[in-house]
Formats: sequence, structure tokens, C-alpha cells
Amino acid sequence: MRMANRPRVLRVLYDAEFKEARNYMDDINLLHYRLMNWRRRIREIREVRAVRYRERLKRMLRDGDVLRYHGNADEVGCFVAARPLTKRNRYFEVTIIDTGVRGMIAVGLVPQLYKLDHQPGWLPNSVAFHADDGKLYNGSTVGQLFGAKCSRGDKIGCGISLDSDDGQISVFFTKNGDEIGSVEIPASPDALYPAVGMHSLGEEVLLELNAEWGSEDDDGQMIVDSHEEDWARLHDIKVTGTLLEYVGKGKSIVDVGLAQARRPLNTRFHYYELEIASSGEKCYIALGLARRDYPKNRHPGWSRGSIAYHADDGKLFHGSGVGDPFGPRCFEGDIMGCGIMFPRDFNLDDEWDLDVVPKPRGVQNDLYANNDEDDEEEEEEVEEGDDLERRKVMVFFTRNGKVVGRRQVSLPAGGFYPTVGMMSTGEKVRVDLHPLSG
Repeated sequence: MRMANRPRVLRVLYDAEFKEARNYMDDINLLHYRLMNWRRRIREIREVRAVRYRERLKRMLRDGDVLRYHGNADEVGCFVAARPLTKRNRYFEVTIIDTGVRGMIAVGLVPQLYKLDHQPGWLPNSVAFHADDGKLYNGSTVGQLFGAKCSRGDKIGCGISLDSDDGQISVFFTKNGDEIGSVEIPASPDALYPAVGMHSLGEEVLLELNAEWGSEDDDGQMIVDSHEEDWARLHDIKVTGTLLEYVGKGKSIVDVGLAQARRPLNTRFHYYELEIASSGEKCYIALGLARRDYPKNRHPGWSRGSIAYHADDGKLFHGSGVGDPFGPRCFEGDIMGCGIMFPRDFNLDDEWDLDVVPKPRGVQNDLYANNDEDDEEEEEEVEEGDDLERRKVMVFFTRNGKVVGRRQVSLPAGGFYPTVGMMSTGEKVRVDLHPLSG
């Protein structure tokens, strides 16, 4: 009996072992299937992330942290970073290694799918500071005066403020560690990505996407560079970056707000500009030149030793309260300029001590625009051998890039200082003291 039952017992054992082995193989196959499925899912996630966080560039080459223009200068080259700015990483910087032929380098923020054949700031939902003209471009191909031009070695930064109001994002720009200014732009559902644009041969920059700005103890409050060091005298004028704002009473003829630059125009910096950011109530805005001791509550051009182009009536005032018809009136958005054409052999630094303030020229009657008797007495005080006082130069004025007119004048001792006047509530201008430098 035992021998007869043995094959059946063996068969049962074999069936049990086979079933166990088959179940084991099924588990192995299931595990392998799950592993393969998991690997495929990981690969899909990586591919999605790679598409989402992939930098984009056109007509530019990247070598580590160095970006170079790689086009024929007929078309724009643009770089868009892989990741947007966030509250954790809210600032980046670009150092200009080479300005190339024209220095047309732009630094700013754009949407992820920005068109790479346009400079940052040119298209909607983008904003950028352009190094070649110092202007801010905010969704338009027409820029606004914003800061000084940039050259080789300059570091341009861009970031977002943490205390932005609902519906708005505050974007700020810096130059060499100092804040230039900021602009409020509408908040978009799309994130803003660091971007760099170039447009001429030889342009090259160093990119630092993880740069830091500010400190933890300032709670995100940015200290605005007031640019007050550019101005020797400020009367009833508030300075914020390159923006000058009238803060006087604006009630009478003596309620003049005056801003006078620290240095006179010279052969190196012979021209400056202002853009009318707000015309205020009357657009009583004057752009001109004045002696260093010019009265603080006199509009440029009204008193001796000054000449100015007035926006409200388009007249030229030259040491008199009566203006001469000169050019068109200027309005909000217009850019007014003033400069000097110096004699070919003129060298201001060799002839004038710029750190010495000239003595006051007698008493000024602030209630009248012109005091002929004082002028005659002052003229007699000038020594006959004072060639500097009588040296003639050509002062010219521009409007929106075109020359309006010229006037030959005598330089006062010490030179002519860029001087801006405003006289009605709400007037604001942006001033570029060195628009031709770079």
C-alpha cells in the first residue's frame, strides 16, 4: 500500500511546489511590471520638468555663466532663464564684459514663452533696462528716461519687491550695487523670467542668476538711490532716482522749485536732457543753464547769468523776464535737451577751479524778472582783462531729438550749470545729466 500510494504523494508535492513556483514567478512579473511602470512615470515627469525648466536662447551662445551675442547684428538675440524669479530667488545680475559695437544690452523680466527676436521690454508683459540709452522699456519699443548709460565693467541688477500690492508687481533695477529706481507693472498669471537681450557684434556679459540683494533685516524694503549727489542745489524739489518732483506751493511768481547740477557742462559732458513725466497744472517747466550762484527762487532764464527754454510757451529766456519766440511748446512725454558747443581749444578744467563757489553778484530783486540797474553795476565790476567772462559759446536746445535753435552767449566765471525749474503743482521730470556718455 505504501509503495502504491507513493507516486500520488509525490505528484501532490510536485503540484504544490509548481503552484508555489508559479505564484512566485507571477509576483516577480508583477514587481517587474510595477518597476517598469514606475521608471516610465519618472521619465515622463523628468521630461515635463525639462520642458518647463529649460532655458531658451536665440542668436546667443552660453559658455558657463558667460553669454555672447552670436548673430549678424541685423536681428536681436535673447536669452530667457530656465526658472522664474520667486520670493526665495527674487534678484539676478549681469556684468558687462564687453559692450561690443553698440552696447545694445538689455536686462529685465519676460514671460517664459517670450519671442526671442525681440529685446526684453519691447513686448507686452515684459520690462527691461537698456544699457545703451539708460532707458526703461515697459511693454513698448519707446523707452523712458530712467538711469545713466552703462559701459564695460558695469553691473546691472533686476529684481522683484516682496511688498508689492495686490494686482501689481514692483520691479526694481540696480547699477553697481545702487538702486536706479522701480516700476509697478500689472501682475500676470504667468511668472516672470530673467532675460538678457543683445543686438550688436562683440557684446558679452557675465550672468549671475543666484545673486542676492538686500538683507533679511530690512523686511524687503528697498533703499532707493536718491541721486541727490548729482545735484548741488535743490529748492522745493524732491529727488527719487532720476525723477525730479516739484513740492513747492505753486501760488506765485516766487514759488519756483530749482534743481542745479553739481558740475557744469564741459567738453566731456556738454549736453543733458529731461523728459516731462507729468506736466502738472501749468507745465511751468524750464530747462536751461545758469551760473552757480543763481537765485534759488528764480526761474532759469529770468535773471542774469542764465538761459532757458520754457515748456509752457516755447519761448527762450536769456537773463530777462521777457521771453523770445523760440520753439514749439512742450507737453507730457516730450524730451527737452540743452547743450553747449565749446570752442575747439576750450578746456574748462584747466581754466576754472570747479570747487570754488563764485562770490554773490550783488543783490537780486526776487520780485522782478529782470533788474537792469543791477546788471549794469555788475557789468562794471567785471575787469576788462577777464577773458573768461566774455568768452562766447553757442548754447543749443532740442526737443524730441531735434535741434530747436541756438543762441550765442557769454560764459559766466565758473561755467554754466544744468538747471531745471518748475513752478506748478504736480510737475515731474526725469533728468539724464549724461545722455551722450557710455
